[in-house]
Amino acid sequence: MVIEIDFNSDEAIYVQLMNQIIMGIATSRLQEGDALPSVRQLADTIGINMHTVNKAYSLLRQEGFVTIDRRRGAIIALDVDKIKALEEMKQNLMVALARGCCKNITRAEVHNLIDEIFDEYGIEE
Repeated sequence: MVIEIDFNSDEAIYVQLMNQIIMGIATSRLQEGDALPSVRQLADTIGINMHTVNKAYSLLRQEGFVTIDRRRGAIIALDVDKIKALEEMKQNLMVALARGCCKNITRAEVHNLIDEIFDEYGIEE
């Protein structure tokens, strides 16, 4: 998996890293059981601080996307608690939709945007 960091982005590097790993899972480029590069290896490859990678991995673990194994490192291990995941998604979407509502974005435009994202990134339904 190729990780591309935009050093000019306002988004924190650890967030960019997390989001790219999550997108890798969503698009099946990363599968359950796949090992991610070691913290040191990924930091060296991307040219970022090891603490940044460690923070991303720790947050991915907290969110149920990876487990940390002392021998194998960070392993893709999806959290099976779908109800919890749906509730978290609902909370995040409520804020995003409220922001869109303030900008006069319609329900139809939101639906089209979601369909576009699913199609563009090859996310399975």
